[in-house]
Amino acid sequence: MTPQAIDTEVLIVGAGPAGLMLANLLGLYGHEATLLEQLPELIDYPRGVGIDDESLRSVQTTGLSDTVLPHTTAQHIMRLVNGRGKVIMTNEPKADEFGWPRKNGFVQPLVDKALHEGLQRFPRVSMHFNHRVVDVLETAAGVTATVEVDNGTGTPLTRQVRAKYIVGCEGGKSGTRKRMGVSFEGQSPSTRWLVVDVENDPLGTPNVFLGADPKRPYVSIGLAHAIRRWEFMIFDHETDAQVMEKAFIHGLLKDHVPDPSALEIIRERVFTHHGRIAGSFRKGRCLIAGDAAHLMPVWMGQGWNSAVRDATNLAWKLATVLRGDADERLLDSYDAERRDHAKAMIDLSLTLGNIIKPTNPFVVAGRDALAAALNLFPTVKSYFSDMRFKPMPRYTSGVVVDPTTFTPGRAGATLTGRLIPTRTSNNRTSPVGVQFIQPLVATKAHPALRLDDAVGSWWTVLAWGNNPKGMFNSADLARLESLGAAFVAAVPESQRTWAESRYPSDVVVVGDTTGALKAWFDDRPTPVLFLRPDRFVAAASLAQDAPRALHAILHALSFTEGATDATRTHLHVA
Repeated sequence: MTPQAIDTEVLIVGAGPAGLMLANLLGLYGHEATLLEQLPELIDYPRGVGIDDESLRSVQTTGLSDTVLPHTTAQHIMRLVNGRGKVIMTNEPKADEFGWPRKNGFVQPLVDKALHEGLQRFPRVSMHFNHRVVDVLETAAGVTATVEVDNGTGTPLTRQVRAKYIVGCEGGKSGTRKRMGVSFEGQSPSTRWLVVDVENDPLGTPNVFLGADPKRPYVSIGLAHAIRRWEFMIFDHETDAQVMEKAFIHGLLKDHVPDPSALEIIRERVFTHHGRIAGSFRKGRCLIAGDAAHLMPVWMGQGWNSAVRDATNLAWKLATVLRGDADERLLDSYDAERRDHAKAMIDLSLTLGNIIKPTNPFVVAGRDALAAALNLFPTVKSYFSDMRFKPMPRYTSGVVVDPTTFTPGRAGATLTGRLIPTRTSNNRTSPVGVQFIQPLVATKAHPALRLDDAVGSWWTVLAWGNNPKGMFNSADLARLESLGAAFVAAVPESQRTWAESRYPSDVVVVGDTTGALKAWFDDRPTPVLFLRPDRFVAAASLAQDAPRALHAILHALSFTEGATDATRTHLHVA
């Protein structure tokens, strides 16, 4: 019997981190999503090992923090050591401005499982295993995917899935990307690596060691649930079959553990690092995310995290178009915003790999001498320790507004206004296009919670020490209501009760209990912020300029004036 056709708003192909996160966010935003995976179940062996603060913030948005955190280890310290075991660089970031520790270890299969189970909360989201997309027909109205369904008989059945958009999240061999006909440029270094994951960690030490040993570079990583990972570089004369033999693996591990033969190995696998990026992340109604859009070398632990960044950026834009609040030109900003940052992360990862991999003794000696010299300078040392070399996303084009000229769709990195508040500011760096901080705050109902939990997961107009609704006329307030924006007043905790008694009841008043919000606004002449659902700053202004900033945002958003309530959906309450 031919399986019943499926009609959905968004078809997601591939149940990796990008697909699972995108499905959760679309469910949160109240939309239909169908997630197809060609395998019979989620991949159950360890792959990614690092989850960062930005990704944990996205997990927080989905409401799954409590189920994900037990599979993580906070403050994952990385030490780069040379062949003599001497530490030549330490990466130990203490920053938590986004509400979570900057670096964390995690067990990917268990976190992916938590994201998968989270889909059950959403009645408009479905997941299907053993479904392989073999063809896609695109029309002006949507896409129709032809899907092979493996029913275990050896003869797959055929099923049709009709959607408004398709997002390929099916990995580096993405069929969606190939059907889009876009390039996938970059490099696949010839160097091979053997990964070995074991249970009941025989070392028991936390954190990460990158062994820049010229005899054989290696990685040793302590993970949650007593899992230990090693990775060893394989030389050209060593075959894949040879390095997979138990005796060879035990030989690699003899300098790391007292008894390699007693290890409880989960898996061993040979792999090659890839650094590639697609020429475009969108073509018509077809989009790609995660490994389908870019392949990350493992050195910075950014493969899983970059996939989640893609999904977080794309989900609210798809939801906005599906709600009828913007035309589909908004989707072009997904490529404009995400591709440059993904490329920067690939380049950085390749650079770090090139520092670790050298085996030439003269090159190694020069590297170690340079590292020793640089460590003598506290500023340089902290640059690596605090992970300030990691390129943070800054969107200069897309759904952003220049804070000086109010040009929609573009945002310079510097405040250049001539008004005294700007000229006298200590910080002339524009906050537009970067992610806003997330400190703990207090509300009438909660003495301490993270900012995102207080303001919600959609658009936010946030004003420091002021009534955000008092800055707009009735027409602009109607537009903001149409957009679903929350109005938030941030005040010193000492003024919260006063503000709650005077501001409109639909204004969320948050008390700055830690002083982090006041410190942020003290340093910038932009006390009114328009925060996107992904918590990036779309626009920033003085109070009198708030209407001008709003109009520019709506233009950058390709806002559809006069969309009716009947065309809109509302955020799902889990």
